[in-house]
Amino acid sequence: MRMKLRIFSLLVSSFALASQVLVAQASAPPADSATFDSDGRAHITRVVPMPVTISPEAQRWLQSLVHTSPGPEALEERRKRTDIWRAQDSAEARKYYPVNVEETTTAGVRTDIITPLTMPGENRGRVLINLHGGGFNSDSGSLIEGVPICNLAKIKVVSVYYRLAPENPFPAAVDDVVAVYKDLLKTYAPKNIGIFGTSAGAILTVEVAVRLKQLALPLPGALGIFSGLADFSRVGDSRQLFTLNGFPGQMQPVDPNHLPDDQYVAKTDRKDPVLSPLYADLRGMPPSLLVTSTRDILLSDTTTLHRALLRTGNDAQLIVFEALPHAFWYHFQLPETKEALELMARFFDDKVGR
Repeated sequence: MRMKLRIFSLLVSSFALASQVLVAQASAPPADSATFDSDGRAHITRVVPMPVTISPEAQRWLQSLVHTSPGPEALEERRKRTDIWRAQDSAEARKYYPVNVEETTTAGVRTDIITPLTMPGENRGRVLINLHGGGFNSDSGSLIEGVPICNLAKIKVVSVYYRLAPENPFPAAVDDVVAVYKDLLKTYAPKNIGIFGTSAGAILTVEVAVRLKQLALPLPGALGIFSGLADFSRVGDSRQLFTLNGFPGQMQPVDPNHLPDDQYVAKTDRKDPVLSPLYADLRGMPPSLLVTSTRDILLSDTTTLHRALLRTGNDAQLIVFEALPHAFWYHFQLPETKEALELMARFFDDKVGR
């Protein structure tokens, strides 16, 4: 009887141990794997640890994105959500970077005139044009982008509320910015004007520069292309790998042979040289600063544009931040944001009007 009890006890212990192993295996992260179709299409599983190469603040922010990534939403919902977020972050931007803001119109286009609290005399003849992000169908960046650069560079910024798609597809936004630029030429020398933007605003920055060249207008003194693209006819690799938040969120891979409808592009030829400046004559472009990051959905597109600018003999700088997603410089709690904004402001101080 004692022997039977001992055997039963061993069996129970073995069963418990086996159960623990099965639970551990079930909760363990999947192993790395990569398989490839005959056409080179990859099926990849990767376990990516939290990077230790970024600040503790950035690590905490990346962790928080797992719980905040929005899914698909109707345009009305997107605009409502974006407006709330933009108002909050615009207020935060002005807290970190105090400036004066005047709402007005320029050449019939709604604008914000952002001026530093104190301006050096040599900066009174310089101005920057800011073009906000938001996918061309909403406004995710007004003031958020212009306020810090104005404060740090001590240069006036004109933030442009260009017309949005789908109500106003390409080239409405380009036309609005060209109108503002031509109005500023009445007061400022072209070399004393800089244009910059993030995401959609970065795309628009290059489109406007190409359009100005087509119109035989003098080009501005510098361009800031902060996470952009210059080719609507092809899909960069990073857009197949990342979401707007890097890894979290719903992936939306694109079949490169069947590009989805784009409300900004509408019926325009995707290789139109203004819509997709990669197909334009880029010789003689103004000095440019391009900024991106290694989990940016537009990483590939930004670096492709940088190489195109270099191939045509332009002064083009590229800065790639580590492990952060698209437009991370909207988030003022990050040391990396402070670094990025200071680099942007220094670039304009060095290039505009020099």
